[in-house]
Amino acid sequence: MKIQFLTAGAVLLVSNLFAQTFTNYTTSDGLLHDNVNCLDVDATDNLWFGTQDGVSVFNGSIWGSYTTADGLVDNTIQAIYVANSGDVWAGTDFGVSVWSTGVWTSYTTADGLGNNQIKCISEDLNGDIWFGTNNGASEFDGTNWTNYGTAEGLPFGGVTTISAHANGDLWMGSGLGGMMIFDGSSFTAITTAEGLIDDRIRGLVIDGSDNKWVATSEGITVLDNTNSVAMHHTTIFTLPAPDTLNPIEDIEMDGQGNIWVGVYVDYLVTEGGVCAYDGSQWIEYHVADGLIGPVVRALAIDGNDDVWVATSTGVSKISDHNVGVDESEALSFSIYPNPAIDVVNIASANEISGSIELFTTSMQLVKSIEVIGSQENLQLNVGDLSAGIYFIRIGETTQKIMLK
Repeated sequence: MKIQFLTAGAVLLVSNLFAQTFTNYTTSDGLLHDNVNCLDVDATDNLWFGTQDGVSVFNGSIWGSYTTADGLVDNTIQAIYVANSGDVWAGTDFGVSVWSTGVWTSYTTADGLGNNQIKCISEDLNGDIWFGTNNGASEFDGTNWTNYGTAEGLPFGGVTTISAHANGDLWMGSGLGGMMIFDGSSFTAITTAEGLIDDRIRGLVIDGSDNKWVATSEGITVLDNTNSVAMHHTTIFTLPAPDTLNPIEDIEMDGQGNIWVGVYVDYLVTEGGVCAYDGSQWIEYHVADGLIGPVVRALAIDGNDDVWVATSTGVSKISDHNVGVDESEALSFSIYPNPAIDVVNIASANEISGSIELFTTSMQLVKSIEVIGSQENLQLNVGDLSAGIYFIRIGETTQKIMLK
């Protein structure tokens, strides 16, 4: 087996409007292909990327690559998963391959896999590896395969995500039929009939309070510890009208309990980015902030709580984001109406002083007003600005506004 290693030469992009740092990687740095479909992090913080042209691995300074020449069943990787054992599983449209003890071994339907088109890979509490496929789910215990489909209770549409609950149940998201809970013998459905915002499931995160964050093609439904609907999040990432729904591509949770999602829509315009929820608000990260591209495919979070973003144009690492960090000393203010047309009202429980700045999404300063004295309520005339998304900054606090 021959592997080519390249040293990294990442491009650093730092936003002046927000505190985070973006580090972007492409084929010029060692990535096999800029179209990255999936990624995962191993126990030593090596990043594994499934690309359009094989698997790339990055240890922070050195890149490695694997293709069919090294034993992969196919080069277009649709799902990648690092098991607790350290084995790395790569799923394709032609079967799966596992990197173990320095060798790739492949499995297809000829070996017992239920379907060769792999959508996701996960693991249960016993260490069995589970594969969401185009027509169901397959379980592999290292020797034997067990397959589940519509005959066993799964809905039509395949399985797009699998997560193990602490009680041993497996939560499986269907491409068309909602969320399924598998207790080892039977499936229980949670669908729009039970309150889900949509039945097309894209991902799942279970937080420390046993809330289930169900990512769908129309936003997020949060189920509480009794699996009842607690809330919906539908407007997470600001999109230009009429694209107001938020199709979630992936969802992850960092070490502080913050929820991270990738959003992407390609309808009238191509828009996408990353959002973080700190328990009270969604914080947006755009291409204008340094993200390498809008077509977000997947997310992963490393041991430093850095957020890695796979896109169709390369990979971004978001570090120094400070999501969830206490900013109680920063000025808190509200803006209304939002969207606005001619005038924006700004209100704060504290006195506002200094300057009020208005930026475009590309961080171009378009308006700056100096506040005379100190005020708690004031108005900002925006009638001279074009319709679109802007950011209002007062001191260290920034909020988003849409102008019609």
